[in-house]
Amino acid sequence: MSIMESINIGAHALKAHGLRLDIHAKNIANVDTPNYVRKIPVLNATEDISFHGVMNAMKEDVFGTGTLPYLQGGVTFNGCVEDPTVGERIYAPGHPDADANGYIRSSNVNAMVDMADAIMAQRAYEANLALVNISRSMAAKAVEIGR
Repeated sequence: MSIMESINIGAHALKAHGLRLDIHAKNIANVDTPNYVRKIPVLNATEDISFHGVMNAMKEDVFGTGTLPYLQGGVTFNGCVEDPTVGERIYAPGHPDADANGYIRSSNVNAMVDMADAIMAQRAYEANLALVNISRSMAAKAVEIGR
């Protein structure tokens, strides 16, 4: 893997985890908004790096050297899904969103869960930022050695 490929993987991960952090921030901001449904970000690996995926990649090169195949790796952001849990029904007959019986649905956001998910997204973002910075410094040292 080249230095530029590692920077590219880190850049894609920065974008994915940044979007993930934005979604959790939006969920936390709408914790008291009636009828708001919590969004869950969906991240997927760019390649199948499971044991089955690696074995399938290896069988295509039967006469190879016997080493593991080169797998790019990385993560992509594939949008959001709505949390299927239902918010609590609250009796508020004067509310504009109330149904015929005078009930509204509270938000199904659990602030503690979204705070924990946001912290995990922030740490993943920081780790990928460190990856990009390390790769950048490695490229700078390689240029310096080449002079």
